[in-house]
Amino acid sequence: MSKTIITCALTGAQQGKEANPALPEQPAEIIEAGLAAWRAGASILHIHARDKNGKAASDVETFRTIVEGLKEAGCKAVINLTTGGAIAGLPLEDRIKVVPELKPDIASYSVGGGSLLGRYDEQAGEWKGDRFVPLFSSHRDLERVARIFQENQVRPELEIYHSGMLNNLAALHERGVFDEPLLANIVMGIPGETTKATVKNLLFMVEGLPSKTEWLVSAIGARNHFRMLGAVVAMGGHVRVGLEDNVYIRPGKLASSNAEIVEKAVRILNELGAPIASPDDTREILKLPR
Repeated sequence: MSKTIITCALTGAQQGKEANPALPEQPAEIIEAGLAAWRAGASILHIHARDKNGKAASDVETFRTIVEGLKEAGCKAVINLTTGGAIAGLPLEDRIKVVPELKPDIASYSVGGGSLLGRYDEQAGEWKGDRFVPLFSSHRDLERVARIFQENQVRPELEIYHSGMLNNLAALHERGVFDEPLLANIVMGIPGETTKATVKNLLFMVEGLPSKTEWLVSAIGARNHFRMLGAVVAMGGHVRVGLEDNVYIRPGKLASSNAEIVEKAVRILNELGAPIASPDDTREILKLPR
């Protein structure tokens, strides 16, 4: 059985301590959370930055502080920096600066124009979270940014929110802008123009990926987060957990930390008999420099 990579998404760009006081916001908190998640079994740390008020930020120096703090503390996890934050209104050109300036092992890369998010609240009689999140305005821009990744030898984590993005991925792959193996993150469960978190949908999405693609699933929300793990492992995928995607450890109970969520994922994978990848294993699977 192939080894399963656990990614921990530490903080994200949306909810903050109002959703869960344990969600880390400042660099020292993010470093502490990352170290604990790595020790708990995560071999990739997905990192966003926040400003002093806890709002999403794209400041390269804040990212640098976090990355250097983790490395100085002896963290061996693979570093995955976000180029996201569009949902928080951060401009694309600011978001991609971490790629050439910090050259992380991995950075996120959304493979599409954007998504219309939101859900209708029957009780309130109105749409909640109703907004369009712009990602890229053209295929030309998608290719331009992909080549920035390639030139700096940064592996893009290809964020796939719905099936239309598979077409973009195929077209870009044909242009030779992604080194193999590809790394795809199938994001499921966000209300709106994204893929619903079901096994049937997951099978369809995975079958639409190019060959030589390693893939993981971000199952968003308490209803989806742990429930999808068995299907993902059975299909040969990798998993992502963490407070960015879900603030609960079980129904109605807030998680005390990212590490607690990773520990639960480890227990589930152990029960399923799925070997868990170390950071060195992860570098080998994804063909990253050691």
